[in-house]
This record gives sequence, C-alpha cells and structure tokens, in this order.
Amino acid sequence: MSKKRTKTKSIQDKLYTKRRLVILNEDTFEEIFSFKLNLMNVFVSVSISAILLIAITTVIIAFTPLREFIPGYSSSKLKKDATELALKSDSLTLALKKNEVYIKSIQKVLTGELEYAKFNKDSILSSSLDQQAQADLSPSSEELKLREQVNKEESNSILNKGKVQKKAKNNQ
Repeated sequence: MSKKRTKTKSIQDKLYTKRRLVILNEDTFEEIFSFKLNLMNVFVSVSISAILLIAITTVIIAFTPLREFIPGYSSSKLKKDATELALKSDSLTLALKKNEVYIKSIQKVLTGELEYAKFNKDSILSSSLDQQAQADLSPSSEELKLREQVNKEESNSILNKGKVQKKAKNNQ
C-alpha cells in the first residue's frame, strides 16, 4: 500500500514541479523570453488547443460550402434541381403516353378500323387514363402460399401461448 502511495506521490511531484522554458538567441545567448511551466499545464493547454482545433474545423465544414467536397454530401441546389427534373420527367412520360394513344387512334381511323364519327380526342385520352388506372392486383400463387404459411405460424404461436398461460395458471 505504501508503494502505491509513494508511486502516486512521485507522479504528482513530476506533474506539478515547476520547470523553466527559456528561449535564447544562439549567437549572443541573450534571453528572448522564458516561461515557468509544469507538465500538468502543458498537458491541459495541449488538450484544450486540440479540442478547439477540432471544434473550429467542424464548424467550418458544417456551415460553409466546403461540406460539398466531402463524399456523401451534395449541395442543396443540386437536390432541388434533381427533384424538379424528376417531376418534369414524370409529366413528360405521361404526356408521351397520351400522345402515343392518340396517334394509335388516328392510325385506326386511317386504316378504317374505327369510324371517324366515333373518333374524339377527349374520349381517347379518358380511355387511356382508365387503362393506366386499371392494374392487376390479384395475388400470385407464391403470395397465396406465403399467406398460408404465415397464417399457420400465427395460429401455432397463438396455440403455444395459450398452452403456456394455462400451465402458468395451473401452477399457481
């Protein structure tokens, strides 16, 4: 126990003993300035300066356009442009589909498959929208098998839970 105390005391003495740092002019040996330091002051000042350096770097990167150079970050203008382009491409795709349906209808009229009296642009466009709205939502055979499997597992877990609760009641 006394060895521990003496070791701790010697470490404290080394940390807190005053030392002198002197800066001299090498040619004239003139003292330019000097400091009285101990190891604890040096450790604390180095730690604080490292923390400040990290904090300043983080603030500079977070609040300036420098963050755009970090992989994974993109500029807000780029994000805005990407969403605008996505919306435009969706609307252009829809307009293209409408035009294709209209052209196919005109081809039917020209080939004689459809009478001109029945040809109306509004009815064609509304029928094309109806065709897009209808989708096959019926479950596939694989989905039906998965549903049956999940139902079996749920019923087994419910039965097992009920058995455990009955055993717990009987034990009480």
